[in-house]
Amino acid sequence: MSAASRASDLRAEIERHNRAYYVLDQPTLPDAEYDRLFKELQALESEHPELLTMDSPTQRVGGAPLPAFGQVAHRVPMLSLNNAFAEEEAAAFDRRCREGLDVAEIEYAVEPKFDGLAVTLIYENGLFVQGATRGDGNTGEDVTQNLRTVKNIPLRLVGEEVPLRLEVRGEVLILRRDFERLNAQQRAVAAKEFVNPRNAAAGSLRQLDPRISAQRPLCFFAYAVAETTHQAPASHDALMSQLAAWGFPVARERDVVHGLTGLLGYYARIGAARGQLPYDIDGVVYKVNRLADQERLGFISRAPRFAIAHKFPAQEATTRLLAIEVQVGRTGALTPVARLEPVFVGGVTVTNATLHNQDEIDRKDVRIGDTVIVRRAGDVIPEIVAVVPDSRPPSSGRYDLLEAIGHACPVCRSKVERLDDEVVLRCTGGLYCPAQRKRALLHFASRRAMDIEGLGEKLVDQLVDQRLVDTPADLYRLDLAALANLGRMAEKSAANLLEAIRHSRSTTLARFVFALGIRNVGESTARDLARHFGSLDAILGADEEALLRVADVGPVVAKAIHGFFAEPHNMAIIAQLRDPQLGGVHWREGEALPMANSTIAGKTFVLTGTLPNLTRERAKELIASLGGKVAGSVSRKTDYVVAGAEAGSKLEKAQQLGLSVINETQLLDLLT
Repeated sequence: MSAASRASDLRAEIERHNRAYYVLDQPTLPDAEYDRLFKELQALESEHPELLTMDSPTQRVGGAPLPAFGQVAHRVPMLSLNNAFAEEEAAAFDRRCREGLDVAEIEYAVEPKFDGLAVTLIYENGLFVQGATRGDGNTGEDVTQNLRTVKNIPLRLVGEEVPLRLEVRGEVLILRRDFERLNAQQRAVAAKEFVNPRNAAAGSLRQLDPRISAQRPLCFFAYAVAETTHQAPASHDALMSQLAAWGFPVARERDVVHGLTGLLGYYARIGAARGQLPYDIDGVVYKVNRLADQERLGFISRAPRFAIAHKFPAQEATTRLLAIEVQVGRTGALTPVARLEPVFVGGVTVTNATLHNQDEIDRKDVRIGDTVIVRRAGDVIPEIVAVVPDSRPPSSGRYDLLEAIGHACPVCRSKVERLDDEVVLRCTGGLYCPAQRKRALLHFASRRAMDIEGLGEKLVDQLVDQRLVDTPADLYRLDLAALANLGRMAEKSAANLLEAIRHSRSTTLARFVFALGIRNVGESTARDLARHFGSLDAILGADEEALLRVADVGPVVAKAIHGFFAEPHNMAIIAQLRDPQLGGVHWREGEALPMANSTIAGKTFVLTGTLPNLTRERAKELIASLGGKVAGSVSRKTDYVVAGAEAGSKLEKAQQLGLSVINETQLLDLLT
């Protein structure tokens, strides 16, 4: 087979797997095999530059930085939608559409209103050639190179009958799960966290260096067609199906409804499911479904008459801060919590909001008695966004958490400390502190840990306060008589709880490790530990150097794990849990992963700067898969420093220490 034929086949196969992974969420190939195909295509295009095409998947990694964004004049203006905030306004929209079309009932296409950044994509002969932001509606910024890095935007349309020209409108955003990972990465390198997914998406797309955009988990959803040379179907819903057939991701939650009842029913349904959606939305969009009817209704100066956005209740509101209380968490972290004058925000009444820590209080200058702006962050945890200085009482003073609690834990009065590498204060009382005991028990019993159904907060409060349970091992000594005497605990409820506790004895090593509540060890790290070592005894016997060989375990996490198992009282609790006559908790042991037989096994790498092709996470995965480990800081123990564009102080320190500094190409040579 010729190099040209092989490159063509590879491009088609890789994009097919990309679509399955990023658009359909149905992976069809192991990562290692995908990487092998990608590397083969890169090598072919490097050896034969004439084979490189605009739609090659290798072009998604971003090119050279741009001096500035060019301007794009929209052939079809990118108009905004009018908003409805109440049922009466939605009813008025429906009435205007019915009167304009002179019909008794209308069929509507309905879909979520994405909370992202609106863009337009232009295709010629099936190839993506240009992309732009909305801008002022008539002129936007040319962000073509950055949009090429968005994994689920097709660079070439799928299918044989594709239009000569197609302009698709849609939204660039970041999924909630990816946003959490992005901020976790920011925290890991002590970088500033992003406020919300929308701001993160907008900032990521408008980077002058496309390589930065390529590292951000951006995704795209299509919701309209501005222009096409293809014969358009009869309805908006059919048009969305056509876009999906061409390779564009569209909202799975879209639907077709009839009349006002259908509109309001969809609004209520999506509103109820809002917290479970993979992305942020701020409302729903109603569109007259038949395209001929859309054309008849037409436009007003800045918005279509045939569509409207029905917004959800505001996610921010103002109220008064009545007091600040301090809660003690599972690991002893002291968290200040604002007690608020009740306020309705985003569909619920909010009375509490997190203040995070003293640094956050100082940064926002929050004081008791202030009028504050409250936001429901992610529809779950309310937080104070800012204060309203003009409404501040003259007598208010700076809030000092340490002074407020008398320099001691507010629950057990143990000493409070702040470690050098942390912003939070912590109670040093450990399990002596009732608050920490309660949070540790709730974590141990949680669904993703030991999954003891029925062991909720109020019951844990009673168990700890009455000294029936001090440690997780005590749960397995409870009997029917002890539980039945607790408040609001009938004999049937007690029996159900005992059965749930009995059932939890059979678990997995990963769940058990996660349930122990080791600081900095989440579900993913617990799984990695279980997979790497195979048995609990192997984990217990591992020193920090051995722990650092586990994927994604760095010095901080390794120290926390080793320190936890070095505590005699933790080992005593584990022994009680495992004892067949006491806790009886058990799981099937596995085999430890064999040490990678490679030249980098046991070697320590530090990554700095932006690599031309590999994301930092992907580079870490490849190194870990061959037995190497990635550290966050440079020291004399570092074997290799992998430097990319804009490498900073880590590169300077490596050069001062005379360490081996390599680039991405040299890293890939080591890995093969």
